[in-house]
Amino acid sequence: MRTGIGRGGWALMVLAWLMACGGPPVPKAPETGDLSVEIHPGAAAPKKPEGACWAQDVAPLVIETVTEQVQVAPEERGPDGAVIRPAAFRSDTRQKIVQERTEIWFQAPCPEEFTVAFIASLQRALKARGLYLAPVTGVMDGATSAAVQKFQAERGLDSAKLSLAAARQLGLIAGDFTR
Repeated sequence: MRTGIGRGGWALMVLAWLMACGGPPVPKAPETGDLSVEIHPGAAAPKKPEGACWAQDVAPLVIETVTEQVQVAPEERGPDGAVIRPAAFRSDTRQKIVQERTEIWFQAPCPEEFTVAFIASLQRALKARGLYLAPVTGVMDGATSAAVQKFQAERGLDSAKLSLAAARQLGLIAGDFTR
């Protein structure tokens, strides 16, 4: 007769121990930081930080259209409470400028960083997030720019030009990277 714990028993003991300890650590999800804080409006690139590279784009004019139903005549009721004539309404539509068209600047990877290997890594990072569906080519083409814009727009920067902060969030650049 054999006594002791077999393979299955050890596996159950390890599993019970992991559950008692809360299990293995779960990695944190990547941050989806607000890229709009990186935007600097103006006609010229900011001077600081020294040696930083900047990208320029245009934030478009944003107009909001509001349509309201305005009552022009109240309903009329008879002595018994029945509606004789329903209320009359008209539609009023007006537009309001929510955001003026503005030149914007934001820190970007320097041009010499846009190598074939860097762009291929960018395409793979965007593909892993379901934003880039084309083949990985290492070429900054329309599909890549559109995927960059979608990634950044979800985070408050509506630009097809890659920002330094977005490159960090995608894991392409580590730490403070300025020239």
